[in-house]
Amino acid sequence: MAAGEVVVAGSAEQFQQLLQQKERALVVVHFWAPWAPQCAQMNEVMATLAKEHVQVTFVQLEAEAVPEVSEKYEISSVPTFLFFKNSQKVDRLDGAHAPELTKKVQRHASSTSVSAGSNDNAKEDLNVRLKKLINAAPCMLFMKGSPKEPRCGFSKQMVEILNKHGISFSSFDIFSDEEVRQGLKTYSNWPTYPQLYVAGELIGGLDIIKELEASGELDTVCPKAQKLEDRLKSLINKAPVMLFMKGNKQTARCGFSKQIIEIINNTGVDYETFDILEDEEVRQGLKTYSNWPTYPQLYVKGELVGGLDIVKELKESGELLPILKGEN
Repeated sequence: MAAGEVVVAGSAEQFQQLLQQKERALVVVHFWAPWAPQCAQMNEVMATLAKEHVQVTFVQLEAEAVPEVSEKYEISSVPTFLFFKNSQKVDRLDGAHAPELTKKVQRHASSTSVSAGSNDNAKEDLNVRLKKLINAAPCMLFMKGSPKEPRCGFSKQMVEILNKHGISFSSFDIFSDEEVRQGLKTYSNWPTYPQLYVAGELIGGLDIIKELEASGELDTVCPKAQKLEDRLKSLINKAPVMLFMKGNKQTARCGFSKQIIEIINNTGVDYETFDILEDEEVRQGLKTYSNWPTYPQLYVKGELVGGLDIVKELKESGELLPILKGEN
């Protein structure tokens, strides 16, 4: 392969070989799909970056053609970018964000050999990112693993306490990003995990949360969760026509969502969307609430119409427009 070119990995073996061959260098992998126009745009962005960063290996991997790799790295939508160093995943970017991709490539490529000056800039960039993460939700938990699958006993206990008190929180898996894992210790001057933040301020680790629970202060410090069922009801009724999908109107992130959007757009009816990839609680909860296991899901006036197949049938029979207008 010539320097400055993008490599195509057509199999799991090829992908593994690339990671091993380029062990010391940065490898950026684009999980893409031929049906998604945003992937084609990001392939162009990658081709440009490959010319600018010849020391970095850029790889295209068709997500649905190599499912074992996609499943291993939990790729549920395209485009998704993974960053590898020494055969280990060091970062991830979901979605078609060219400026963010460029920034991450620059940051990871320079971290292998940086001068003191650029190190200061990298530190400043990281602090900005950490501040954004800390403020990503009113209550943010930085933990090992996820609330569904904690990967250490302390994180598991923390999640159990927060859930027991009905506290609404978002989480960040520090195993998914080594830079955040190390940087947050310095930023917050707190050497261990888990770490709990409320309104951008560090509350502390597990011991402090246990003390707050024992003193009865925990319920006043942390925001209470809206009951999931109430939240789902209000989301379903947010607009007369609501579509729960992967991505949004502008950027569908799966083939089924893309098809249903095209059909609804052709009716000219106004509708709102909710991106289930942005909220795991809604994504799982709505399946149970509606007794419908897949996405997209279309609702009219708070009632489930169905998924793509049903919408296609209604379109064929001429019933879709009256239903969307609430006439049926």
